[in-house]
Amino acid sequence: MEKYDLVVIGGGPAGYAAAMRGIDYGKRVCLIEKDRVGGAGVYNGALSSKTLWEISQKIASVNDTIGGKGREKFYLSWDDVMATVDEAVFERKFQYSCHLKLLQTETMDKLLRYERGSASFVNDHEIEIVQNDGHRTVVYGENIIISSGSRPRKMKDVNVDEQTILTSDGIENLTDYPKSLVIVGAGVIGCEYATIFSNFGKTKVYLIDRADRILPFEDTDISTIVSENLEEKGVTIHHNAQLERLENLGTEVEYELSYPDGSREVIRVEKALLSIGRVPNIESLKMENAGVLMSKRGQHIGDDDTVTNVPHIYAVGDVSGRIALVNMGEIEARHAVERAFGTIRERLSYDNVCTIMFLQPEVAAVGINEMQCLEKNIPVKVVKIDYSVIARAIAMRKTEGFFKIIVTNDSDMKVLGMRAVGEHASTAIQTIGLIMKLGLPIHVIAELVHPHPSIAEGIQECVRMLLNRSLFKSSVFKDKLACYSLVNGVKTPLERL
Repeated sequence: MEKYDLVVIGGGPAGYAAAMRGIDYGKRVCLIEKDRVGGAGVYNGALSSKTLWEISQKIASVNDTIGGKGREKFYLSWDDVMATVDEAVFERKFQYSCHLKLLQTETMDKLLRYERGSASFVNDHEIEIVQNDGHRTVVYGENIIISSGSRPRKMKDVNVDEQTILTSDGIENLTDYPKSLVIVGAGVIGCEYATIFSNFGKTKVYLIDRADRILPFEDTDISTIVSENLEEKGVTIHHNAQLERLENLGTEVEYELSYPDGSREVIRVEKALLSIGRVPNIESLKMENAGVLMSKRGQHIGDDDTVTNVPHIYAVGDVSGRIALVNMGEIEARHAVERAFGTIRERLSYDNVCTIMFLQPEVAAVGINEMQCLEKNIPVKVVKIDYSVIARAIAMRKTEGFFKIIVTNDSDMKVLGMRAVGEHASTAIQTIGLIMKLGLPIHVIAELVHPHPSIAEGIQECVRMLLNRSLFKSSVFKDKLACYSLVNGVKTPLERL
């Protein structure tokens, strides 16, 4: 039986990061993946869907430009779209494959062993690997990391054939743009796919929203701007809708909705896309053989810092029960390896996680939002600037969006969170993420010489408003700028000249 310092179950973003961090420590690592290295981070997930989004954004931007000039709209064939997606996926896949192969050579001391097959626990140190040809082998791991990823959640009693009723795994099965598509679930992923297909302009999109507004976990100003843009692109949003029935008719889908007022409606579409969350891939791992305890929701029960109830077994990525994002999976994986082999003492912090939603416009976030401040009755100061007064946005002719920064309601004005909506939002948010991570005062941003023109200058102007040094005054440009305190649910303008 081969013995390893670290055995990693799952070769998605988290598992791959764990294996590479183990190599950094000079440890012998065995990486086990049953399907394709990269997981949903490359296939049917982050890379493929965001490539779709990028293509759709370019098409929408072109059509927005030429539409006002009376020209015929521009379209790409679905084959051309998927060819570009395939190129992006192949490029990343090729990088992973070459990297793995070269790491297993003599010149790299053969620190890494890559095994293709299904893994399951024999006991708390031994893992059985079953390869596709049925060959079985057992390896020993001094430390073990579970990073087996997740799969799309399906609906009970619904025939999800990945042809007519799809999950994100079935998008690649499409042979053309659907003439009509209903998306079940108005969370981030549902809204992203609604954005993508409405941008292409070839599909009538319906979005089922159980709440009174999409993205209900975000502030109203964010959900409003995204919702209005979707509707402007022809998306029908079923607000406050309860899905009573979703039936696969072979070449069509019929769904029935009910509303609080007692009314109902039945609609037929060509395709349906389920976007109702994901479930961890843990059923076949036989974790009970290792004594690893899991909750009914499939989350590990441990110290909530990547370690399970078994001290040398860790759970990261989509099986950690925390934030199911590629960047967090990689961070958790690195943290777990550092706990196993390093001297790290700090717990992993989730307070300054920068996220991005690929919508129209894109939305980036870090820390808490205004709604959470109200719910927890946290006294804060809030500053907001519209993209229409940021020089770079004006130059790009992309003036839709805003920055909103939330700080403590005291003289320190410690940054608690930020929301960025608009072009380059995901790049701009990192400034505030770093400030939060390092605990730096906001005047650092005010005094930094930013490149001009850049979207990040909007962040600087926000901070200057808080410090009463702004170029434009919120008391004058009230429709473009806002600076106010929020205490006990009462909004009070901080208007100073």
